[in-house]
Amino acid sequence: MLCMVRMRRKLPRPRLHSSSPPWRFIRADLPCADPSLENDPVAGRVNLLGLDAAGLAALCASWGEKPFRAQQLLKWVHQRGASDFGAMSDLARSLRDHLTVHAEIRAPAVISDHQAADETRKWLLDVGQGNAVEMVFIPETARGTLCVSTQAGCAVDCHFCSTGKQGFSRNLRLDEVIGQLWWAEQALGGQQPGAERRISNVVFMGMGEPLLNYEVTLAALRLMLDDRAYGLSRRRVTVSTSGVIPMMDRLREDCPVALAVSLHAPNDALRDQLVPLNRKYPMAQLWAACSRYLACAPRDFVTFEYVMLDGINDSDDQADQVLQWVGDLPCKFNLIPFNPFPGSGLKRSPWERIMRFARRLSDAGIVTTVRRTRGDDIDAACGQLAGDVRDRTRRAERKDGKTIPILPERPEAHNHRMSRS
Repeated sequence: MLCMVRMRRKLPRPRLHSSSPPWRFIRADLPCADPSLENDPVAGRVNLLGLDAAGLAALCASWGEKPFRAQQLLKWVHQRGASDFGAMSDLARSLRDHLTVHAEIRAPAVISDHQAADETRKWLLDVGQGNAVEMVFIPETARGTLCVSTQAGCAVDCHFCSTGKQGFSRNLRLDEVIGQLWWAEQALGGQQPGAERRISNVVFMGMGEPLLNYEVTLAALRLMLDDRAYGLSRRRVTVSTSGVIPMMDRLREDCPVALAVSLHAPNDALRDQLVPLNRKYPMAQLWAACSRYLACAPRDFVTFEYVMLDGINDSDDQADQVLQWVGDLPCKFNLIPFNPFPGSGLKRSPWERIMRFARRLSDAGIVTTVRRTRGDDIDAACGQLAGDVRDRTRRAERKDGKTIPILPERPEAHNHRMSRS
């Protein structure tokens, strides 16, 4: 048999500082305030944490490398947590040398590392220009959950959330979001072959609204789910949103993972105050978006998060309003005891009131849990993450340190814009 061998001329590797490289970084949806924040702090070097699988493939192709080299790099960087190109033993020596000169693997620098009495661990990460974000690891008997941030600050400004009170600076880049998981994996011992992984779940519940940084969130999700990278199950990755409806619909089509919705109120009149985004996307529209999402979701229910605020949203009548709004939507409720922070002007509902509210939902057939407060002694509990934010919105200055009073609920308030017809 005559074997035909097709010879391919190897193209010279182009210089990385070309003005129009064929690969691209996954950038934040909002531009950086300063060009120095772009993903190339060292002239001519590319941070591989800022590239998704397609970006790595394009980068390797621009160097004249075969596609399988990109897959090898993906495994070394994300699955094995490597940061030393010299240790990537199955790469050609020429490629390792080229990477050493032209690339880097760099997660955000750690400013502080705190561990709570219950072993919850919180890191403060430097993302430049005076901004720092927080991520939290919550160990449990059957799982370990990493809570990641997607923005420096938050533009939504929920009344009960410490992050929102810090204002908003910018969206994080992909290297800053996936870099949180990459760093935590190394800090917790890495992924050992055959061993049970320390980080089994990831929740986008840290600083920021993930769906307002959609492209970066999507790229991070795809890396987390990729078997060549972190290999997490769709059921074990949760995106929490305050209700950005157009992006909920896009996520449903692009990369459906478990969905949690920050509800926190039984009607529009109160939710308008607690979650200002409700004024743009009211609860009737939110209900419809949740229903649409379930058609593609990996779980057959949506999780609703509901912070328990003393005398604000915790009455029996408000529990009944929640049930009326939910109707036949498959869901579960996660009741969150409010975690106080300075200047909030709010108090946690008494334990008896929280349990009474929970029983009212449970008796109606809704699976209801009360979130156990974790890491509150290091300000790592839900709603307490703040970091350091150089606020471009000047929110704190406009409010002048004053808390916003929550108006008493009118008897007819629960009918306000609630119709789903």
